[in-house]
Amino acid sequence: MDFNELLVNLFVPGVSILEKVIRPILVYAFLVVALRVGGRRELAQLNSFDLVVLLTISNTVQNAIIGNDNSLLGGLVGAATLVLVNAAVVRYLYGHPTLERRLEGGPVWLVRNGRVITENLRRELISEDELLAAIRRQGVDSVAECDQVILEASGTITVIPRRPTALEEILARLDRLERTLSPGGPGPTGRPQDPGPSQPDRPAGEG
Repeated sequence: MDFNELLVNLFVPGVSILEKVIRPILVYAFLVVALRVGGRRELAQLNSFDLVVLLTISNTVQNAIIGNDNSLLGGLVGAATLVLVNAAVVRYLYGHPTLERRLEGGPVWLVRNGRVITENLRRELISEDELLAAIRRQGVDSVAECDQVILEASGTITVIPRRPTALEEILARLDRLERTLSPGGPGPTGRPQDPGPSQPDRPAGEG
């Protein structure tokens, strides 16, 4: 391969520049609509099937974006088009929050006050096992320990742990204090208290 052929392969696209611009725009619009219709669980990747779908989509639309072109310039034009289109969409939606909420949707509560909202789970096609797995990934053992679990518009799941009430906190402190003061219970350092040396028995009749 001579130098001229190398330059042609790098900087001469196999399709027109206009086509290189139109293709990414159409794919971008399709993916926005498809992910909105498919639900946020695809973005949350709650199981291996969701991950497979996203990986397959990325490979499937690759040819649709680049077309019959493997040149460097063609790839740069396609990438620049995607970045510019996304920046324009984000900027426009920033100034139109109502439209943004309609396109992306609002947050969905999956758990409130330690209780699962079954209707919302069914609407988002999330099973209770998938919900528990998402909760455990954030360091919470069970639904009962959650104050709120929220499926955000971006597909992420936010877990807000349940905080003890003032009465529960007082009872817990009293329980710890009772264990500390009980004979043989843990002392202030958490170690069992030393009952002290035993006193020898005094002889009978000794005053």
